[in-house]
Amino acid sequence: MLLLQQTTLVPKLLLFSKSDFSFNPCSSSPSTRVSFMDKHTKSSSLKQSHKQFQSSVLACQASTDTHDTSFRKDDLPAHGVSEVIVGVLGGGQLGRMLCQAASEMAIKVMVLDPLANCPASAIAYDHMVGSFDDSATVQEFAKRCGVLTVEIEHVDAATMEKLEQQGVDCQPKASTIRIIQDKYLQKVHFSRHGIPLPDFVQIDDLEGAKRAGDLFGYPLMLKSKRLAYDGRGNAVAKSEEELSSAVNALGGFDRGLYVEKWTPFVKELAVIVARGRDNSISCYPVVETIHKENICHIVKAPAAIPWKIRKLATDVAHKAVSSLEGAGVFAVELFLTKDGQILLNEVAPRPHNSGHHTIEACYTSQFEQHLRAVLGLPLGDPSMKTPAAIMYNLLGEDEGEPGFHLAYQLIGRALNIQGASVHWYDKPEMRKQRKMGHITFTGPSMGIVEARLKSMLKEEGSESRTAVTPRVGIIMGSDSDLPIMKDAAKILTMFGVPHEVAF
Repeated sequence: MLLLQQTTLVPKLLLFSKSDFSFNPCSSSPSTRVSFMDKHTKSSSLKQSHKQFQSSVLACQASTDTHDTSFRKDDLPAHGVSEVIVGVLGGGQLGRMLCQAASEMAIKVMVLDPLANCPASAIAYDHMVGSFDDSATVQEFAKRCGVLTVEIEHVDAATMEKLEQQGVDCQPKASTIRIIQDKYLQKVHFSRHGIPLPDFVQIDDLEGAKRAGDLFGYPLMLKSKRLAYDGRGNAVAKSEEELSSAVNALGGFDRGLYVEKWTPFVKELAVIVARGRDNSISCYPVVETIHKENICHIVKAPAAIPWKIRKLATDVAHKAVSSLEGAGVFAVELFLTKDGQILLNEVAPRPHNSGHHTIEACYTSQFEQHLRAVLGLPLGDPSMKTPAAIMYNLLGEDEGEPGFHLAYQLIGRALNIQGASVHWYDKPEMRKQRKMGHITFTGPSMGIVEARLKSMLKEEGSESRTAVTPRVGIIMGSDSDLPIMKDAAKILTMFGVPHEVAF
């Protein structure tokens, strides 16, 4: 089956040649992806010629003394797409993938992370070992960077505000980080901007929780205001009698709690949104996220939803990000209810697990897009370059070596599957439910990539099934067309014609 779609090609990168210390644009084919290598001149003859270069290798070493400035890599000239050194607070897997995207454009990325062997340390331009929520350390780190961004929102927002007052370029802005890192303030902010949300209320004591239960009914979702992610900081009370245990599970009222009305959603959706320095906004296709024990487990792109739902989800995500300040990539997580409503769940001010598939599936990955945004480069094309993709999170299934063994078995099977791309984060410790890597499957249809995922997982009967490319696609504008078009699907099945149905 051949699906044709008219698209407008845009250049992948804007390239520059250095001449007389000024940048002049040079041409680039829209279909060509260009990688840069650092070029450092070694003689006067090389300074006079643009035809010969000698590559130099920069040694990478993590500094354990956060105040040692006797030699710094940022003292060296940067000859990439941007002269600005990007500083990232955090060096986890998101920081690692930012560094990978940066390397293709010779953009220098420095990370601040307390772990000497954090995932980003091996490939970052430089790694400063220190805490990203320690004020003095962050201020010292900021001196080495041209722009400061985050790969985790649990940083010291007060220090970022202070740095902004001193003229440090922080993207996104400290005001955004402050709003996002407090889930209750998030709800208040978005509610004031007319964005649809589940009903919520702050609770300060058990009587307040009981009143919320009377107001919203049960089950009732209790949440921590801060340091809540990947299911942490959430507790469900199925009745008034369970309120006390739910509060205790979250650490008590001193932690700062609020209550959300239970949302009986039919799907969880997400939209990656990029915002440029000029306030331009670009949205990626809506995806469906499937969670395992409250942790993102599978992402399907694009989401199998009617066109009007896709538009509504994109509009809500666009409006949410427009209400915040600063440039970068944002992830907007949404609920789709059975009556067709889109409700905002939460927003992350950084690249996100729901956007990992964009590395292989989209013309511009979320990581390249984040770098473009914070550096003031033109935003890239967010559209998909493959009809379908599935991202599968490699979560720790056991502790220590047994967990590594299970993960490597899965990776071994993935490497034998067409369209599979393996990403391993190189974390030194294996723990249950820890994000250790991910695998992305791309293909000509969702049915085929689902079959490839099942093949890797070796689900019952999957090995005996062969993925067949659909010969016919039944595409409907909305699910209201299904009662009529389902007869067409029945006829195709009767004659043994491979097909697929999409809204």
